[in-house]
Amino acid sequence: MFGLIGHLTSLEHAQAVARDLGYPEYADQGLDFWCSAPPQIVDTIKVTSITGQTIEGRYVESCFLPEMLANRRIKAATRKIINAMAHAQKNGINITALGGFSSIIFENFNLNQITQVRNIKLEFERFTTGNTHTAYIICRQVEQASKKVGIDLSKATVAVCGATGDIGSAVCRWLNDRTDVPELLLIARDRERLDALQSELGRGKIMGLEEALPLADIVVWVASMPKGVEIDPTTLKQPCLLIDGGYPKNLGTKIQHPGIYVLNGGIVEHSLDIEWKIMKIVNMDVPARQLFACFAESMLLEFEKWHTNFSWGRNQISVAKMEQIGQVSVKHGFQPLLSF
Repeated sequence: MFGLIGHLTSLEHAQAVARDLGYPEYADQGLDFWCSAPPQIVDTIKVTSITGQTIEGRYVESCFLPEMLANRRIKAATRKIINAMAHAQKNGINITALGGFSSIIFENFNLNQITQVRNIKLEFERFTTGNTHTAYIICRQVEQASKKVGIDLSKATVAVCGATGDIGSAVCRWLNDRTDVPELLLIARDRERLDALQSELGRGKIMGLEEALPLADIVVWVASMPKGVEIDPTTLKQPCLLIDGGYPKNLGTKIQHPGIYVLNGGIVEHSLDIEWKIMKIVNMDVPARQLFACFAESMLLEFEKWHTNFSWGRNQISVAKMEQIGQVSVKHGFQPLLSF
């Protein structure tokens, strides 16, 4: 059995979903309540591969909200993720994906140092960040969507915003090794990590966001949008492909301009309907078929009986592992979202 650990995008979103799911005791509560709310299994999932194989999973709502980080409730946020992991393990889930902020919080706050949660000794091999599959899907979106909008990848400048992160660095490795992209622009906050990535790739120009955006034919956005940052679409090339790999997705509402194409990055479509309700709750356009690639990774690992933390640690994703997860992704009927 596979598991998905997720969270909602805001307090208001969480209250509305709680009401829809039949948890009235959660629906009218403020942030203090959500800081203490325990994780819950709120969905049972059935997925069928195009090979005919069927697997079952569970969605674990962590009750984490982004406002916890904004309001300096760091202990509450970290406790949410660890408790959700313990809850998944307690319920016998073999492999669970950490979705959204879950994996970021786990990495940034070194939660691998916490091995005991009450009477449960965490077995980290039961968990995966899903970042390898996410990075693979984003790269395939770059390759396939660029053709749709008339951008020749062999002549394109690609900017990666969040280049030193786990997903961003993997995207850079793929573009460097598996495509003929002539120019990579590397954007991130940490100069030391940028220098290390540039050295590893053997190329790439380190730039600030404002300097890089007007030069880019394709922008892969896998970082949080800094507060107060606004993108003027009139300064971008036309055509320009923006791949929004963040969560929640917001570039599509912020940037609407002729010749600018915004694609929800890291989203896959399954060939067959999935029996669940959680993707309707997170507002997927086609909730029976579309899902986050990180979630799909745990499904793929369950299909293949690879009960291991396939994606783990920071900047450990190799091109070979992206190809490996990509092959089983295709095998079981998943494909990159390409609709704008």
